[in-house]
Amino acid sequence: MSVNPTRELTPAQHALAEHLRLVSSGQIDEWIELYAADGTVEFPFAPAGVPTLVQGREALIAHMRGFPQTFDVKFVDVKFIETANPRTAVAEYRSEGIALSTGKPYEQTVITVIRLDEAGLVKRFVDYWNPLVVIEAMTPDEAASSQDVSWPSER
Repeated sequence: MSVNPTRELTPAQHALAEHLRLVSSGQIDEWIELYAADGTVEFPFAPAGVPTLVQGREALIAHMRGFPQTFDVKFVDVKFIETANPRTAVAEYRSEGIALSTGKPYEQTVITVIRLDEAGLVKRFVDYWNPLVVIEAMTPDEAASSQDVSWPSER
């Protein structure tokens, strides 16, 4: 992951950078430690077959468990947008990688908003990514684009 801060990261920026590092390296058991017990991950533009809201550590682990078997991805060019609250971070970054089931590229620009609780754990993580890129990456060339795109653990 490439983050090029000109100053020290705020707590929320650090949590977001760790989220990206751990997810891209497949360290889901370590990743969940960033989250509050009732923490949420939201995907406002999720396609059919992928939930728009996942809440609580058990649900988050169940949702993300299959990610490393679904994508081989790195998150690069992370640019943080200044916020007034050090427990809130907004970032724009790119994913570079492939969908493992098809070998097709998985490359897109994402904007994420993260909010930490008083203890410094992720309370809310909102991920704005393009579902069309996911569908294209996970659809074999000979299949229709309406394929179910849920992670393997959710099928």
